[in-house]
Amino acid sequence: MINDIIADAKVRMEKSVDALKSQLTKVRTGRAHPSLLDGIQVSYYGADTPLRQVANVSIEDSRTLAITVFDKSLTQAVEKAIMASNLGLNPMSAGTVIRVPLPPLTEERRKDLVKLVRGEAEGGRVAIRNIRRDANADFKALLKDKEISEDDERKAADEIQKITDLFVKKVDDVLAEKEKELMEV
Repeated sequence: MINDIIADAKVRMEKSVDALKSQLTKVRTGRAHPSLLDGIQVSYYGADTPLRQVANVSIEDSRTLAITVFDKSLTQAVEKAIMASNLGLNPMSAGTVIRVPLPPLTEERRKDLVKLVRGEAEGGRVAIRNIRRDANADFKALLKDKEISEDDERKAADEIQKITDLFVKKVDDVLAEKEKELMEV
């Protein structure tokens, strides 16, 4: 029973680290990449729809993304959605194609992005700690129901703390790698 809780916590913590990695891929490092726009939702007939479902995003050159909207009437909505995202992008419409030039990263913008990345990493750490808290609560419930002894509960709590420390270190490693990538460019 304890092993099941620990295994579940490990899986959830791994998912938290993966989610952080996917969030950090959206933080641009100066090069155009279609995944920069993955988180953008467009209002499509009253429903928020992912940009990739209403348009084709491609790389025009190393600093420009080209968006071809499937339904021409959505061009304005796509532009608004891109401007409303906090990516600092300014789309330009040219008929059916929307071009999104990526401004070069200034030192100030890099520092802002590092702050953003650190915030995301802290969110990942908090998620991992919440998983630890849930696991410890499960252990306490088992102890209260007299399904495990106090020693077992203490050992399980120590084990979950070691796992938590391991995953927090993984988050720190991902953060350090992204910070280095942002400051190098």
